[in-house]
Amino acid sequence: MTQQLHPQKTKSKPVWRNRYTVALIPYFWLILFFLIPFLMVLKVSFSQTILAIPPYQPLLNFASEGILTITLNLNNYIRMVTDSFYATGFLASLTIALISTIFCLIFGYLIAYGISRASSHWRSVLLLLVILPFWTSFLVRVYAWIGILSKDGLLNNLLLYCGLISEPKQFLYNNIAVTIGVVYCYLPFMVLPIYSTLEKLDDVYLEAAYDLGCRPWQAFWRITVPLSKAGIWSGCALVFIPALGEFVIPELLGAPDNLMIGRIIWLEFFNNRDWPIASTVAVIMLMLFVVPIMIMQRRQLDRQETN
Repeated sequence: MTQQLHPQKTKSKPVWRNRYTVALIPYFWLILFFLIPFLMVLKVSFSQTILAIPPYQPLLNFASEGILTITLNLNNYIRMVTDSFYATGFLASLTIALISTIFCLIFGYLIAYGISRASSHWRSVLLLLVILPFWTSFLVRVYAWIGILSKDGLLNNLLLYCGLISEPKQFLYNNIAVTIGVVYCYLPFMVLPIYSTLEKLDDVYLEAAYDLGCRPWQAFWRITVPLSKAGIWSGCALVFIPALGEFVIPELLGAPDNLMIGRIIWLEFFNNRDWPIASTVAVIMLMLFVVPIMIMQRRQLDRQETN
């Protein structure tokens, strides 16, 4: 009598479980460190300033009869529209962030294009030089520009030595100094995404363009730039969004009367202790600038995937 041996069946988890398990990790990170803090700031923006710790009135109040009341203060958002102080801050931040992003795009694209066209032996060295400033403290790098742009700094001494100026000029504490600081500090964020896109481009497209009669600059504008739009969009978003809410650079290099959004939030939080107004400014900045940029970038990526 023979006995048939059946191989033992091993239970394996469905593929969809593994996918959802991996996807839950970044979603958990975003919920914990982005969504929950944003909801806390949003809650404070609808409250009212009081002399207490923390200095804002709770939104939920329980009456003695067990009645729950919710009090929403909309005056903070109305103040953002009626008070020109905050409109000026939004406009100044938008202007400096936009100009800085344009300069970063020009210089960053040239640097990324040069690195992508260099030999494979030098690419790692050039990329190391781009990343090297990240090994130094952000605050130290901004302070270095104070030593360069001050009246007794390196730039004035160089111009005086060359005879281009007769007396030291004030290059510090203005919008130009802030723009220089932003471009210097955020330039690697523009270089790296553009380089990652240019490095993947196939030279066959350029060779085909040359065979069809395109000159080098025509092939650059018609082939290279359109195919690197993904890196351009990513680099612009990585530069524009943090530059919009920058605080350290305007505080150290900017004029005292030039209030960008980051400095306004700081003043409202720590000097005036008006947490609801500061939270309102942060929420409006996120809704007006960051969310549309994220939506545009997402649509751009979806369009490239469909193509």
